[in-house]
Amino acid sequence: MNILMKAAATLSTAALIGTGVAGSANAMVARDGTETFGRIIALNNSGVQGSAEAIVQGRRVTFDVDTRKVLRNMPHAQHIHFGAKARHECPEAFDDKNGDNQLTTTDGNAAYGPIRISMTTKGDTSPKSGLAVTRFPTAPRGSFTYNRTVRTSKGVAAAIRRGEGVYVVHGVDYNGNGKYDFKGNGKSELDPKLPSEATDPAGCTVLRVQR
Repeated sequence: MNILMKAAATLSTAALIGTGVAGSANAMVARDGTETFGRIIALNNSGVQGSAEAIVQGRRVTFDVDTRKVLRNMPHAQHIHFGAKARHECPEAFDDKNGDNQLTTTDGNAAYGPIRISMTTKGDTSPKSGLAVTRFPTAPRGSFTYNRTVRTSKGVAAAIRRGEGVYVVHGVDYNGNGKYDFKGNGKSELDPKLPSEATDPAGCTVLRVQR
């Protein structure tokens, strides 16, 4: 059993427990916070659907994510991206640097910028946890919900408040065999120990301010 399958087995229950406990946090957020929301669009022909909401109060951000049609029983890294020089958008076909019709995470950097918040189920949420495989949600039925309040920097909170934060969920089954492996698209450019399938973006949305 490889590291990703072990992580999936560990998280299939833990992720659900984590989201259930944290779910009450969203109800406790005062409505004077800045609310942002977006509908998730599929990348890399993943078919992913869903929505993401982030409510910002000071440096605290409360997330409410509903992601569907992701690869079943596998960990799905998810992040908030932002870059001062990025376009604050989801990547387009022209961002595919080598023209292989597969968008990698770094292909999308010009559109959404670097990782600012790692949306883990527990523990650290900084960019250092960007590849924390064992602490991201799994999808026992091909979907997952995520509810958690995190504390971030003033700059990142301000970016989300301006509608410049981009939510990205990762994990693409290119060869359709129901797991992440190196046969789909080789090694990840972020970590050669991981398949590209595990780190390539599957879905994205810009968190727009709700008026």
